[in-house]
Amino acid sequence: MSVVTIFALAATVSMAPDGFDMSAGTLGTFSAYVFAASFLWFGLPLWLAVVVTILFTMFSYLLTMFLILVCKIPDMLATCALQFVHAGLGLAFTGGSAVSAGLGVPKWVANLRGGDTSPLRGDGLRIPEHRKSPYIIIIMIVCVVICWVLLERTKHGRYLYAMGGNKTAAKLSGINVKKYRFMAGMFAALFIAVAGIVVCSRNSAAQINGCDSYLMSSLAAVFIGRSVGGAERP
Repeated sequence: MSVVTIFALAATVSMAPDGFDMSAGTLGTFSAYVFAASFLWFGLPLWLAVVVTILFTMFSYLLTMFLILVCKIPDMLATCALQFVHAGLGLAFTGGSAVSAGLGVPKWVANLRGGDTSPLRGDGLRIPEHRKSPYIIIIMIVCVVICWVLLERTKHGRYLYAMGGNKTAAKLSGINVKKYRFMAGMFAALFIAVAGIVVCSRNSAAQINGCDSYLMSSLAAVFIGRSVGGAERP
């Protein structure tokens, strides 16, 4: 449920300004590939692999924002199409296989390393079972607090909800609709990256379609939260 919650936070931030994202699962899988590859294939320190993954996910989300804000393609149509883009690019990046300590590297990585096809870290991403759950829960709580502060305790969150209530009225009241929709997308990308990292670490590998199954559960969580208690907002 911690993973579902983090993905649901990404969906919440997307839906607050009347957006929608169907590509969070596939982008999370791609982010997990990048995280595992940074750590196992290229030998980056753990903290740097996390930073690289977050920056990569935000950069990838620029395409989503371009299609929605510049090309004016409806959110659901654009993100449904991007599911296939993320899946295809992710499999091309990994050579069509999972990323783990027990597997070799794709040909393009081996070429960069002078023909070496073995992972740089043989110990992989393995964490003792008793240490996995507390960290996952702590990470989830931190993400929930960040999202709560953004949406409930800042003017930016009020602007996002105002856009979700009536985008035209929000624009006429002086809110920069495009700017705040872009900001919501970047926060969603942040949570997607964290979710991909958590799933990868929990499984000790970046598996094919590893995050895809969390999409519908996270969307269901957001819609349940919207309907229960008369909240009427994500």
